[in-house]
Amino acid sequence: MTTSPATHDGAATGLSEPLLPNRNGVHAGALVVTPVVANGHGGGDKLKDDLKAKDKYWKDVDQPDDVAAAPDLENGGGRPLLFSNRRVKNIILYPYRVLILIRVIAVILFVGWRIKHNNSDVMWFWVMSVVADVWFSLSWLSYQLPKYNPIKMIPDLATLRKQFDTPGRSSQLPGIDVIVTTASATDEPILYTMNCVLSILAADYHIGRCNCYLSDDSGSLVLYEALVETAKFAALWVPFCRKHQIEPRAPESYFELEGTLCGGASHKEFIQDYKHVRTQYDEFKKHLDMLPNTIRQRSDIYSRTGTKDEDATVTWMADGTQWPGTWLDPTEKHRPGHHAGIVKIVQSHPEHVVPLGVQESNDSPLNFDDVDMRLPMLVYVAREKSPGVEHNKKAGALNAELRISALLSNAPFFINFDCDHYINNSEALRAAICFMLDPREGDNTGFVQFPQRFDNVDPTDRYGNHNRVFFDGAMYGLNGQQGPTYLGTGCMFRRLALYGIDPPCWRDEDIIVDSNRFGNSLLFLNSVLAAIKQEGVTLQPPLDDSFLEEVTKVVSSSYDDSTDWGRGIGYIYNMATEDIVTGFRIHGQGWRSMYATMEREAFRGTAPINLTERLRQIVRWSGGSLEMFFSHISPLFAGRRLSLVQRLSYINFTIYPLTSLFILMYAFCPVMWLLPTEILVQRPYTRYIVYLIIVIAMIHVIGMFEIMWAGITWLDWWRNEQFFMIGSVTAYPTAVLHMVVNLLTKKGIHFRVTTKQPVADTDDKYAEMYEVHWVPMMVPAVVVLFSNILAIGVAIGKSVLYMGTWSAAQRRHGALGLLFNLWIMVLLYPFALAIIGRWAKRTGILFILLPIAFLSTALMYIGIHTFLLHFFPSMLI
Repeated sequence: MTTSPATHDGAATGLSEPLLPNRNGVHAGALVVTPVVANGHGGGDKLKDDLKAKDKYWKDVDQPDDVAAAPDLENGGGRPLLFSNRRVKNIILYPYRVLILIRVIAVILFVGWRIKHNNSDVMWFWVMSVVADVWFSLSWLSYQLPKYNPIKMIPDLATLRKQFDTPGRSSQLPGIDVIVTTASATDEPILYTMNCVLSILAADYHIGRCNCYLSDDSGSLVLYEALVETAKFAALWVPFCRKHQIEPRAPESYFELEGTLCGGASHKEFIQDYKHVRTQYDEFKKHLDMLPNTIRQRSDIYSRTGTKDEDATVTWMADGTQWPGTWLDPTEKHRPGHHAGIVKIVQSHPEHVVPLGVQESNDSPLNFDDVDMRLPMLVYVAREKSPGVEHNKKAGALNAELRISALLSNAPFFINFDCDHYINNSEALRAAICFMLDPREGDNTGFVQFPQRFDNVDPTDRYGNHNRVFFDGAMYGLNGQQGPTYLGTGCMFRRLALYGIDPPCWRDEDIIVDSNRFGNSLLFLNSVLAAIKQEGVTLQPPLDDSFLEEVTKVVSSSYDDSTDWGRGIGYIYNMATEDIVTGFRIHGQGWRSMYATMEREAFRGTAPINLTERLRQIVRWSGGSLEMFFSHISPLFAGRRLSLVQRLSYINFTIYPLTSLFILMYAFCPVMWLLPTEILVQRPYTRYIVYLIIVIAMIHVIGMFEIMWAGITWLDWWRNEQFFMIGSVTAYPTAVLHMVVNLLTKKGIHFRVTTKQPVADTDDKYAEMYEVHWVPMMVPAVVVLFSNILAIGVAIGKSVLYMGTWSAAQRRHGALGLLFNLWIMVLLYPFALAIIGRWAKRTGILFILLPIAFLSTALMYIGIHTFLLHFFPSMLI
C-alpha cells in the first residue's frame, strides 16, 4: 500500500493529503424544483401511466393491527412504516394457483400413462425420455412453487424524508459505503466506470453519510487519474444536478436523452447551464481519452531523464513519483497479478457545518447560490496482488473494500455496483434504506436487491438480456418467501450480515470478534465492534503512521489467510459466481432480503448484446450455480435457517443447467427423419403427442397469468423461452462439462471478464450484435439447427414420394413429428439470426432462406431417392 506526497498541477494526493477542498452550501433538500422531463427511460405522465398499467392487477396489503397505527412522529413516538406491500388481486392469483395445481396433476397423470404404456421402438431412449419428463416436471415445480404468493414492495420516500431527513434539522440517515468494482481498464470502458462514480456522487442522499470507493483490480494508473479528472468534473456536475434536480445523474445517459428539457429555474437559465455543462463534459471525455497517451508520454520523458537503467520501464504519476501499481510496460512487482496495494483519498470527507448561500469561487458562469457544493468522500483502492496467491476474483476485491471502508467510514450499509451500471434514480439509496429501517422486518433484513435494467439492448431484446420473466416474476415470488437472492450488483447489504453475524431474531448476546475469524488488524477488529454497536465513523480518521500501517495490512494479499474471510465472513470464495452463494449464506443464517420496486428504475447498466459474450456470461453464471450445488454449501443440506420454499428455490437456481442434457437429447430427435424406417419413441404415438402438447401448452397458459401480474409483455416471455432453448444447446452443456472436469480435477471454472467495449460503428448503435465470434460451445446448436433443417426437408421429400402409400396413421405421425421440428426451429430463431452475421439486420431474411433450405433439401432427397431406386434399389430395402 502506498501514499502520495504533495502534488502539483491538480494531481491527486494520497491518504496524507486530500485532493480537493470541501465545498459548502445548503442541504439539497432545501430546493424544490421540477425534475427535467425527458423521454428515453421514462418520465413524467408516461412513466406514471406505465406504472399504473403494471399495477392494475395488484392491491395493497392491509397491515396487522399492531403495526398499522400511524406513530406520533411529531412527539417522537414509534417508528413509521417505510414501505408498503402489494399482492396480486384474487381474480388473477387464485386462477393462477389453480392452474399450477392442475398442471401438477396433469404431469403426474402423463408420466403415469407413459410408464403404463411402456411401448417404444427404442426402449433405451424411452427410458431416458421418461426420466427427462420426470426431471422437467420437478424442475418446473421447484421454479414455480416459490411464485405462488408474489409480493411487490414499494418504498415510502416521503415518510423517510419526514422522519429522518427533514430540511433544517440534523439528518438521521445512516451511512452508506458505495463500492464500484472494475477488473480491467481495457475490457470495461473507463467512461462507463466514471459515469457510475458521477451518478453516485450526485445521488440524493446526505452528503456526509455517503462514501464512494472505486475498486480497481487491475491497479491501473489510467483508472486512478481518470478518477482524479472525475472528481474535478464532479465539482460542476453535482451542483448542476442538485440545482435542476435532473434525472438520470450519469452525464452520458442524461445527455443522450431526447425531448424537451426544462429545469426548475428559469428556462433561459437552465439552457445556459445545460450548454456550459455539456461543453465541459465533452472536454472531460477528451481528457479521459487522452489519459493513456498522456501517461505514456510523461513516463517516457521521466525515463529519459532518469539516471538508472532499470527505471526505463517505469510508469510515472503526475507528481513525479513512481506508480506502485501496474506499469504500462509490465515488470516484476508492477504487472497484473503482482503489484502493491494502493489506497488514495481523492475527495476527502465533507465538513459537517454547512454555511448558507456560498458561491463557488471559480471561473464557472453558473450561479450556484444556495446549492450545496460539497461532494461525498471518494477513494481509490487497488488491493495488493502477489504471485502464487489466490486473489479470489471479484469476491476478494469486495472483501478488501469491506475492510478498507470499515477503517475510513464504517457505514452500517454497503452497496456494490458493477462499473457498467449507474444510479438511474437519484433517490435509489433512500429507497433501500426504507427497507432497512422499517419497524417490521427491517432489523432482520440482510440485503435489499434491485432489478437489473439495461440501456444498450436492442428493441426486440434478441438474446433475452432484459430477462424480465426472472426480474419481474421470480423475484416478486421470492419476496413472498424469505426474499430474493443476491444478483451481483445493485444490492445494498447490512454490514453485519456480510460479517457473518446472525440477525437480531437469532443473535446471541456474546458475539466473538477475534483475529482468528476477522484477521489480525486491531483497528479493523475495533471497527467490527463499533459496527455491532451501530457506531459509524463520522469524521475522517487521523492519517498517522499507525493508521497507514493498518490500511496497508487490510488490503494485503495475505490478509485472508487462516481466517473466515470468504467462508463465513464477507463474499464467498472458490466459486465462479460469488453472488448467489453469498446471498445463500446470509439467508442460511436467518436473515431475510427484500426486492425493491421504484416508480423510476433505480439502476441501469449495459449488457453483452453480442451472442458469444452473452453465452460466455451464461457459462460463468450457470457453472457457478453448479459449483455451489456440488460444494459443501449445497442448498440440499446447508443453510440451517432456510425456509422450505426458499431452499427449494435455491435448489432450482443451482441445478437448472442439468436440464439442458435432456433438452439436448430431445433436440436431436429430428435425426430420426433421416432414417429410412419410421421409429416412434412412444406408442400410441398420437395420444403421446397430444398429451405432450397439453402439458406444454399449460405452461404458456400459466405464463399468460404471470405476464399480467408481472407487468411484462408476450415478447419478454417468448424471448425467455427462446434463450433458454439456445442456452440449453450451447452454454448450459458447457457449464455441465466444466463441472465434470472440476469434480475430476478440482480445477474451477475459469473467470473471464465480459468484454463491454463497444464495436466502433458510429452508424449503428447495435453493430456489436451482428458480429459473429465462433466458439466451440456453439457447435451443438449449429448441429441441432441444421439437423432440423435437414429433417424438415427430408420430411417434405418423403411426403412427396410416399403420400400415396402412407396410411392415415403414418401421415398423422409425420405431421405431429414435423410440428416438433418446427417448434425447435422457432425456438432457435435468434441463434439462426446470430450466425448469419450482418445479414440479420433484415430480420425477415430467414423467412426466405429457411424455405429455400427446406425445399433444396427436399429436392436433394427426392433426387437421391430416385437415383438409388433406378440404379441401386437394394439399398432402399
